[in-house]
Amino acid sequence: MTLSTDSAPIKTGLLAYGMSGKIFHAPFLTQHPSFDLQAVVQRHEQRMQADYPHIKSYGSVDELLADPALELVVVNTPSFTHADLARQALLAGKHVLLEKPVATTAAELRELQALAQQQGRQLLAYQNRRWDTDFSSVRDVVKSGQLGQLIEVHFRYDRFKPALNPKKFKEEAGVPGSGLLFDLGPHLVDQAISLFGPPLRVEKAQGAYRAHSLVDDFFSLHLHYPAGLHVYLTSSLLVADPGPAFVLHGTLGSYRKDRTDPQEAQLQAGMQPTDPAFGQEQPGQEGRLTVLGPDGTLATTSVAAGPGSYAGLFEAVYQSIRRGQPYPITEAELEAQLRILEE
Repeated sequence: MTLSTDSAPIKTGLLAYGMSGKIFHAPFLTQHPSFDLQAVVQRHEQRMQADYPHIKSYGSVDELLADPALELVVVNTPSFTHADLARQALLAGKHVLLEKPVATTAAELRELQALAQQQGRQLLAYQNRRWDTDFSSVRDVVKSGQLGQLIEVHFRYDRFKPALNPKKFKEEAGVPGSGLLFDLGPHLVDQAISLFGPPLRVEKAQGAYRAHSLVDDFFSLHLHYPAGLHVYLTSSLLVADPGPAFVLHGTLGSYRKDRTDPQEAQLQAGMQPTDPAFGQEQPGQEGRLTVLGPDGTLATTSVAAGPGSYAGLFEAVYQSIRRGQPYPITEAELEAQLRILEE
C-alpha cells in the first residue's frame, strides 16, 4: 500500500514494550514515514533500546505524558488499565491509540469519547484483525455477493493452551477485562460488526474448563440479524485440532477459510513490514468457494487472499489525526461491541 509522506510525522510514545509493543506497534511506527516513535515507558529493563537505540525511555506514564513533544500515545498495557490510562493521556492533551478492549463497559467508553471530544483529541481503537490476510479474503467474498443471501456465518478463534496464563491479571476473577471473552472476543465481534453492523440481539454461552481456571476459557455468541442472518462467534483455549476459522453459507454457495494470516509470526521472526513477502499467505492456503452456476451445478474454486498489512491501520490513524478523515473503526461500532461483550 502507498503510505502518506506529505506532512510532519506524528510524534508518538508507547506505554509499554512487551509483546504488543515489540510486535504490533514499533515495527510500523518506525517504518511508516508519517510517524516518529520517540519514547516509551520502561520501569525496569531498558529493552527497547536494543532494537531502537534512539528511543527515549521514561520511568513512568506520568513522565511520558508530560513530554510536550508527543502528540500520540499508544495505550498497549494490560486490559484493566486501558480506560484509566487513555483518560490520563487525553487529559494530557494527547491523541490516543487504544488496544482492545477499549474499555470494559459501554458507559466507560462513552465517558472516554466525551472526554476526547472535549479535549479536541482523537480516541482511536487498535482493532488490527480487520487487516488480517484471511479476513480480507472473507470480506471480499461477502462484498462480491457470490454467496447470495447469507444465512449462516461462523467465525472462530481457537488455541490449545490448557495451562493457565502466566500473566496473572488475565486469570483473576473479578479483574475487569479478564477471561477469553474480553481477550479474543473483541477481535471476533469487531470483524462481525465491520461486515454486518450491530445485531438485533445476542445469545451468549461461556465456560471455564481448564484445570483451576477462574475465568472463562470458552465462549460462543449467537448474533441475530435482520433477514434471518445468523452469525456465530466462538473461541476456546482447548481446541487441539482447529477447523476453518471462517465458514459462510448463503443461498447461492459457501466459503471456507482457514486462519492463515502470517503477520504475527513473521514479525516475531524478525521480518519487517516492508519485506515483499510480508502478509502473504502460503500456496495451498487459499479459501474454498463453492457456488451455484448458471447451469444449476455447483463449482468449487480456490480463492487466494491478497496480502494483509497492519500498516493499513496506522495509515488510517495518520489520515484521521492529520487530515481529519473518518477513522474506519467508528465510535458506534465500538459501543456496539462493548454492549455485546458486557451483556
